[in-house]
Amino acid sequence: MTFHLIAWAVVQDPQGRVLLGRRAGTGYGAGLWGLPGGHVEPGETLAQAAAREAAEEVGVRLDPAGLRALGVSRYDTGGLQGCDFFYLARRWEGAPTPRAQTSEVGWFGLDDLPPDILPWLPAALAAHLTRGDWLVETVGEA
Repeated sequence: MTFHLIAWAVVQDPQGRVLLGRRAGTGYGAGLWGLPGGHVEPGETLAQAAAREAAEEVGVRLDPAGLRALGVSRYDTGGLQGCDFFYLARRWEGAPTPRAQTSEVGWFGLDDLPPDILPWLPAALAAHLTRGDWLVETVGEA
């Protein structure tokens, strides 16, 4: 079984909205809104991966040293295993714009997330960004 090591960038503006991109041209979650993020590449730190993915997917440049670790979501369910690491960015350079594997971008309040979002993302944002939970584990059949 493949173990997925994923880093996500939670880019948040002064109004508390998060930057999401509509996934396109990808095998996972195509057509759904999600955070910029993806697999950590060999030789890359988690924060570097989150910053790279933000640049590749939504066109903003993040300083990995300026990212704050929000938390970890571990999953072992439905035949999938992995860990998602979430990093908060409140500063960035560049204007958000659709890039690779993203057809559009938008800012959304935590209480006004789009209905066509990755199904696990609202709970992850609530856990890590709103409640401040460091670790969330989902284990079992789903």
